[in-house]
Amino acid sequence: MNQTIDLESCTRAVCKIARQAGEYIREERKKFSLDSVERKHAHDYVSYVDKGSERLIVSALRELLPEAGFITEEGTAQGGGQECWVVDPLDGTTNFIHQYQPYAVSIALLQGNTILLGVVYEICADECFYAWQGGGAYLDGKPLHVSNQKIQDALLCFQYPYNSDAYKPVIKHLIDTFYGHVGSIRACGSAAMALCMVAAGRLDGYAEQYLGQWDFMAGGLIVMEAGGMVTDYQGSDDFPQGNSVVATNGLIQQELLTAIRSSLDQQRI
Repeated sequence: MNQTIDLESCTRAVCKIARQAGEYIREERKKFSLDSVERKHAHDYVSYVDKGSERLIVSALRELLPEAGFITEEGTAQGGGQECWVVDPLDGTTNFIHQYQPYAVSIALLQGNTILLGVVYEICADECFYAWQGGGAYLDGKPLHVSNQKIQDALLCFQYPYNSDAYKPVIKHLIDTFYGHVGSIRACGSAAMALCMVAAGRLDGYAEQYLGQWDFMAGGLIVMEAGGMVTDYQGSDDFPQGNSVVATNGLIQQELLTAIRSSLDQQRI
């Protein structure tokens, strides 16, 4: 790791940048028109707001850590470096378009497979979740910790990625397995916020596949620093390089992984 980086102070600086981007998004939403929406893929949307937020974030991060590269959802910046910023300028674009909460800015700093810091700013509730490696997880200065719920009382979040044909058998199996056997099941429309809600104990478990690194990188660290567990769908903790995430309070991780593996095995039959 670049020894000149003070992770705590860097994280606090990134919180300010995320809030600035959130303020831009909040103001643009007041005058936003559906005519501004572009379709990237089927049911996968983007607008000038996503791109404007990303340009604002990238510019500020370049000043903060000039030598770092970028992985950004909208592709306005890229390039390598010992460290790399992973940026989702507006996670939950479909929610944003429909004025449906939540939607958020997500920023992480990655070194290899190691997530050094993560910040998620939820715009509607004006909440900033953040963590740095070894420093704990926080919501606006208050420490976060995952829940201690067991599976029978758990509130789970299963989301619906755009790869509907490939994922439909998996989500059906998860619903069949857990619906009526846990506290309840939700979908919130933002991977970054689902992870933060696990970290805050508002959710007990979350699973989703076909994600981009920008969707889960910051939130994944926040969950781990809050005492939770994060793996990919195969149960590996090397999730930063994959496209799937299972995040829980740790107590129910195995139940979710068992159900996911069963659904994946059925697809291979």
